[in-house]
Amino acid sequence: MILGRTERGKAPIEPVTLKILVAGGFGVGKTTLVGAVSEIKPLRTEETLSEAGRPIDDISGVEGKTTTTVAMDFGRITVREDLVLYLFGTPGQDRFWFLWDELATGALGAVVLADTRRLEDCFAAVDYFERRHIPFVVGVNCFEGAARYPADSVRQALDLDSAVPVVLCDARDRESVKDVLIDVVEHAMKLAASRRAAATAT
Repeated sequence: MILGRTERGKAPIEPVTLKILVAGGFGVGKTTLVGAVSEIKPLRTEETLSEAGRPIDDISGVEGKTTTTVAMDFGRITVREDLVLYLFGTPGQDRFWFLWDELATGALGAVVLADTRRLEDCFAAVDYFERRHIPFVVGVNCFEGAARYPADSVRQALDLDSAVPVVLCDARDRESVKDVLIDVVEHAMKLAASRRAAATAT
């Protein structure tokens, strides 16, 4: 075998690696999403919710939640032979938002997970990515028992730009999550192309 060539005579493919953030409110399903799609054992930084944290952490609507992410979740998925995504799940509570700037460094784009029962919980994430011009997709996590709303209704409630994709998903389902991640990559690439075209035209 010739050095640097595969047995079939083809040069090995060096995949492009991209960083994607998974953000949203407390208990919206970020850890679940990363775990559902990661091809490696996800790195999790979860701690048990304590009595001391109850006055700080609003668990309304997620009373059954017993743990919380205190730093990040990390996972990896190979979308194609030439494309690998590294997923970084952000902590949802206000007191851990100081970590977001570091996690966002170098990110191609983000998924903002939303729960229609607590839609206001994702306002901060939407605002964060809008202000920093980081492309994002809103993934509406379809919890059992939660009312289903059309994507346009969610877009209007969040006051999103018409170009921001809003998709319904199940954070527990690998294929559903994979579709959302592909949407993020395509959206970010499209925005990057339009920005390059605008810069060239000026």
